[in-house]
Formats: sequence, C-alpha cells, structure tokens
Amino acid sequence: MQVMDAISGRYSVRKYESKAIEADKLLRVLEAARLAPSAGNRQEWRFVVVRDEGRRRALAQAANGQAFVGEAPVVIVACAVDTEVNTPSGVPLFAIDVAIALEHIALQATSKGLGTCWIGAFDEAKVKEAVGIPEDVRVVELMPLGYPADTPRAKQRKALNEIVMDELWGTAW
Repeated sequence: MQVMDAISGRYSVRKYESKAIEADKLLRVLEAARLAPSAGNRQEWRFVVVRDEGRRRALAQAANGQAFVGEAPVVIVACAVDTEVNTPSGVPLFAIDVAIALEHIALQATSKGLGTCWIGAFDEAKVKEAVGIPEDVRVVELMPLGYPADTPRAKQRKALNEIVMDELWGTAW
C-alpha cells in the first residue's frame, strides 16, 4: 500500500471484529511508532498495549463509557514521560511528539488492514488506575486497534484552497 492510500483509507473505526491481531502485524504497528520523529530525538512517548478484556472494558468506562473502545481487541494507551519541555513559542512538545507517533500507528495499521480511532475523551485518573500508570506520567490519548467491522463514511474535508494560503495569511492558494 502506498502512503497516500493509507492516508486516504484511514478513518475513525468505531466497531471492531472480535478477531485477534496477529503478533507480526501488532509488532509492525508498534515499530512504526518507535520510528516516529520527536523533538530533539527525546522519544518521550510510552505505549501500554492492553489486550486483557477486563482492562479494555475499564478503559472504555474511563473513556466516558464509549463501549467500542473496549470492544477492540487491543487498546493502546499513549503516554508521555517528560511533559516539561515546550517549543520556544510555548507549545508542549510531548503532545506533538505523541501525536506524530500515534499517526504513524494509525497509518501503519491502515496499511495492514487494521483500524484505529483517536480517543481524547477520557478520565486520566481512571485510565492510570486501569493499567497502573505512575502519577508523574501523562496519558495523552487512547487508540483502539483491530479489524474494522464497519464501513467508512464518505469523508467531508474542506477544499485545499480553504485551508492553504500562498505566502501571506488570506492570500488564496
């Protein structure tokens, strides 16, 4: 699969088959995260791979009761161990770096016939409790992973000329 095919094919999966993910596919998905760039090569991300059904259900409850989170055969809990460094403009680097790694996961998963969904609506304390994450580590996102049991809806995206400007703000592309 070409990169643009994975980008075009990726969608937010909210219904998963109960089929387990093959070990080699899961390793390829995790390897994609490991190879992601990070500011200063700090690699502050950490990933808890949750396959246990009870823990997945606890994560679904922590994710404001979004049941589909726990129905995926794997839930990746994406964390950051260093949250103190910001860009010179004040943007927290950990949020950017973890997001890059997660999108590597999402695209690699798509290329392997798997689906994902970004989950930002969760109670961090409950997630930490469910999988034993230390207090000083931030939970950034949850990402269910599995074989899609739904079909993607047509993507509604703005036209390129609505989001890209040429040289100066407000100058049409």
